[in-house]
Amino acid sequence: MDSLINAAARALARGDVLAALQQVALRTDPPALALRGIAMAQLGEHGRARELLRRAEKAFGVHEAVARARCVVAQAEVALALRELDAAPLALHRAAQVLTALGDRANALQAQAIAARRALLLGRLAEAQAALVALDGQALPPALGAVAELAAAELALRALDVDAAASALARAQRAAERAGVPALQAEVRDAAALLDRPAARRVGPGGEQPLRLAEVAALMRGDTRVVDACRHRLLADGRALSLARRPVLFALLRALARAWPQDVPREALVAEVFRQREADDTHRARLRVEVGRLRQALGAVARVVRTDRGFALQAPGAQAVVLLLPPVDGESGALLALLADGAAWSTSALAQALGESQRNVQRALAELQAAGRVRAVGRGRAQRWVTPPLTGITTILLLPAALPIA
Repeated sequence: MDSLINAAARALARGDVLAALQQVALRTDPPALALRGIAMAQLGEHGRARELLRRAEKAFGVHEAVARARCVVAQAEVALALRELDAAPLALHRAAQVLTALGDRANALQAQAIAARRALLLGRLAEAQAALVALDGQALPPALGAVAELAAAELALRALDVDAAASALARAQRAAERAGVPALQAEVRDAAALLDRPAARRVGPGGEQPLRLAEVAALMRGDTRVVDACRHRLLADGRALSLARRPVLFALLRALARAWPQDVPREALVAEVFRQREADDTHRARLRVEVGRLRQALGAVARVVRTDRGFALQAPGAQAVVLLLPPVDGESGALLALLADGAAWSTSALAQALGESQRNVQRALAELQAAGRVRAVGRGRAQRWVTPPLTGITTILLLPAALPIA
């Protein structure tokens, strides 16, 4: 490798993209193409970066396995930045195996970090945990160490382990400072700020109160019955009863929890749960059926009792009931939470991350666009969706596939 390639690689490692490009801007040999591709990716020119990396991969000879594998890893990171989550992970896995076998440990670990971040975006938290375990205890380069700690912090936040998240973020900050890359340092600062932002709203007899993540975690560890509208479940005695697959039952439970300890009239329940302005005998009969199903689902965790005018929610032992609402109103909270990372998402990537059909996601995006909360960039297959940053709040509780409470 010649001196100009070495100088460009060192410049990229410290985040000095322009200095790197000055060394290789006019060259078309495979190493220069690869370095130019990485530089373009750091500048946010991901389309151009992918083109250069593909050219470099093809230009390297069949005996240059390490160089070709490095290009595959770089392309995987570009795909991650573009939120192309349907990209085949098998190629990245094979590249990591080649790099490990041929002694390029740093880039093999980089592949593991990319796999962990991709799994996090898709809500595959067990898969992300496994990828991070492979990085744990390794002597990572500072920049890669910061990225790995950021992923570990997000994984801990998904589980509401705020202390573990804070420790990971402190390690990420130290690693980012050693790396000396301003963009990475800013990313760590933004992640750390999530701990002090409102993450949910507590609704009880005393009114509505914003809660930070640590306060949410403390609430969920207590003996209060928490109806969690962020993740559509009921938390009681350290256990989680999920109603995510039963939206009508959860809507009924949410309405009863909002009114606790008071009851809710039948007409109000019909209006909120079934979206009917006027209740007739058919609606009242359906309400009785759904209340019976909710009682069966709740078991001994909580009771739904009949009153003169409707129904009320009661917890055993006179325990309190609290409704936990997301920090943003509306049924598209998870969609906004994904878009809040500032990246441009395709409809297919959003559907994959949410586990929804593209048709449902397109319908939700159209509603958000009409409300001015998201906007489309590009057309056809190149169309992407973006939203202004949701400043002042954290949407971590709205991200899909949250870890169950311990």
